[in-house]
Amino acid sequence: MSQRIDQQRLQQIAIITGAPVRPAADRSSGSATGLYAAFIGLYLASIAMMASVFLDSTVAVPMVFLAGVVVLAFGLAGHCVIREAGIEAFTARLVQLVSQGIDTLSGRLTAGSTTVRALTLPVLILGGGLTAAVLVTFVI
Repeated sequence: MSQRIDQQRLQQIAIITGAPVRPAADRSSGSATGLYAAFIGLYLASIAMMASVFLDSTVAVPMVFLAGVVVLAFGLAGHCVIREAGIEAFTARLVQLVSQGIDTLSGRLTAGSTTVRALTLPVLILGGGLTAAVLVTFVI
């Protein structure tokens, strides 16, 4: 149970320090701006492709909503990283990515491996959308 400690006892046992130190943390993904833009672009391309395949007024509103969610989600995350790290740190990532790569839990990745790992899911989603588009064209 918690107990009330009076002021004199607290003065005896308390250690008074200065303001807490906030450690610097890199909250970015370590990816370059172009890679980040390609990642977002592939998601938006898959949404646009699906919207163009199923040209229907009932699909228009959900597709616009999905595109807005993608832009807001990735845009807000990118904005927070730029605001915290500074624009200089964010633009220097491409040079750093090419020369050093990035560290992951599975080891160090080169720039090519990072690009493949980052863009695999958006490319698979776009490929699935293209497959659906081809099937829709042949069925209709």
